[in-house]
Amino acid sequence: KIGFEGGQMPLQRRLPKFGFKPLSRTEYKAVNLVDLENLANSANIEKIGVAELIAAGLVNGKQPVKILANGKLTKKLTVEANAFSAAAEKAIVEAGGSINKI
Repeated sequence: KIGFEGGQMPLQRRLPKFGFKPLSRTEYKAVNLVDLENLANSANIEKIGVAELIAAGLVNGKQPVKILANGKLTKKLTVEANAFSAAAEKAIVEAGGSINKI
């Protein structure tokens, strides 16, 4: 009897499984409406783009930016980002602002 381990679980069943990550998936850096509101009030600006978000320290500039609808927007803003959630688009337009996808 050479080469068989008696009763031990095979190696491929001892190791944990790990998942599949699609190559085409895009990871976004999320920025909420409440963050945009705070940035607009503190810097007194009406146009917020990726450069302003980087300067404020909300994003690092390596990942694309997605605006999410967490919070309430009361100021009229022009927002420029890579992606928007449907609720965030609606909230920005309802506040009198506009969106620009880059």
